[in-house]
Amino acid sequence: MIDWAAFFVVAAAALVAACAIVTLFSLALRFGDGATTGSWQRRVSVGLYVLCALVVLFGIYLIIPALHGG
Repeated sequence: MIDWAAFFVVAAAALVAACAIVTLFSLALRFGDGATTGSWQRRVSVGLYVLCALVVLFGIYLIIPALHGG
C-alpha cells in the first residue's frame, strides 16, 4: 500500500528543491552577465554557483544511503 502522506512530503520537497536550484542558477547567470573580473557581481555569481552545486551534492548525499538499503 502507498503511504500517501510520505509521498506528498517527498513531492513537496522535490518541488521546493527544484525551484531553489533553478532560482540559484538563474540568479548566478544574471549576476555574471557582463560582469568584469574582480567586480562584486562576479563574486556573487560564483557564490551562487557554489550554492547550487552544494544543493545538488546534498541531494545526492540523501539518495546514496537509500540505494544501499539504509
